[in-house]
Amino acid sequence: MKIKLVIFDLDGTLIDAYKAIAESFNYTMRELSLPQQSFLAIKKAVGWGDEALLKPYVPPKIMFLALKIYRGHHKLSLLRVARLIPYTRKILLKLRKRKIMLAVASNRPTQFSLLILKKLEIRKYFDYILCADKLRFRKPHPQILNSIVRKLKVGKSQTLYVGDMAIDAETGRRAGIKAFIVLGGSSSRREIEIARPYKIIVNLCGFFKVIDAGPLQ
Repeated sequence: MKIKLVIFDLDGTLIDAYKAIAESFNYTMRELSLPQQSFLAIKKAVGWGDEALLKPYVPPKIMFLALKIYRGHHKLSLLRVARLIPYTRKILLKLRKRKIMLAVASNRPTQFSLLILKKLEIRKYFDYILCADKLRFRKPHPQILNSIVRKLKVGKSQTLYVGDMAIDAETGRRAGIKAFIVLGGSSSRREIEIARPYKIIVNLCGFFKVIDAGPLQ
């Protein structure tokens, strides 16, 4: 079956925003006189959305204030330090030349997803961008992938999903869409293996090696 659509996760897959997230997180903690966390602890918690990131560390009664502080700071930190994951632009351009539609499925709020996609000049490659704040459920619930394939009118057998976390593997499996998981993100290889993705790849170039090798099983 010919591939017609590739859906990408954002953080850890196309964009390295971990430093920006850590800066905004610890700025928020300082402002609220709460304990700061290590970069590795923050990176491990990325992928579920900003409210889920803050929730374990912020009392419920000040969560609204924490989100306001975090998001205000994050607009600036994203623009200052976020960067593309290696090979991102090359892979997106190569897929576009093959007339394959592209989409983003992210648990990151829409305003920040669009901000960084435009800043890093890759917004133009995507046919559709959908984030969890526009849906009832966030990943690993399959709603986000199901919504994208319906919107773009593509069969699931003609669609691939690329992410970096165990929840991405689970999301793809629950949606019935083949998931490729790139190493180096928030999840360990063991966590990814337990989630049973279609393929584990070292980097985005590995994605092309697999799809160019022949029909997917």
